[in-house]
Amino acid sequence: MRAGHHGTGPGVIAPDGSAVELYSRLPVGIEPDIVAAAVPVGASILELGCGVGRVTHPLLDRGFTVTAVDESQEMLDRIRGARAVHSSIENLDLGETFDVVMLASYLVHTPDVEVRRAMLRTCVRHLAGSGCVLIQREKEDWHTNLPREHSNPSGFTVRILTAEPMGDGVDSVCAEYEFPDAVWAQTFLSRPMTREQFERALAEVGLRVDRYLTQDRTWVRANIGV
Repeated sequence: MRAGHHGTGPGVIAPDGSAVELYSRLPVGIEPDIVAAAVPVGASILELGCGVGRVTHPLLDRGFTVTAVDESQEMLDRIRGARAVHSSIENLDLGETFDVVMLASYLVHTPDVEVRRAMLRTCVRHLAGSGCVLIQREKEDWHTNLPREHSNPSGFTVRILTAEPMGDGVDSVCAEYEFPDAVWAQTFLSRPMTREQFERALAEVGLRVDRYLTQDRTWVRANIGV
């Protein structure tokens, strides 16, 4: 288990504290629609941190070619129809490029600044010249006004319980997922960033924001800067 990350609940727990069975139960959200609207039809997509394929599989259904990368083999075992690669994001080097590189699940908020830079460099390294990087970032007030909860229409409740400062701008976040028959909890470290800090982090590796794809600015399309 990665330092500062742990999880509880039924089934296998991945190194970041996320539970394989939990993520297999979570419904598809709006992410595939956001991606499909932001990239060319039939684009080749490198999905970094694919998990069990909650976004992968809908993208395949829309006609995209997806290479799915995750550090958890147990997560990758749930992938169907995509090329699956078992690797950490920061160390990935496939020797090829893609129309789209996707870094979702708030991975850009990893607490280690050097790991973040390495992840973003992985994005750049695998990006075709005219391609784009799609990044999902936290809402800027995500660590405040806690606890809060959301009841999903499909029958479970998500609670963000705490975000405790750990020093050096990093918070320890505790989330809980309650289903009628099981409860999972995950604790993980996250480095919140303002819009300005986020854009500077992109600039460090030669990326620039092309546009924010959602009104809350949680989804971003970026290109290699000129």
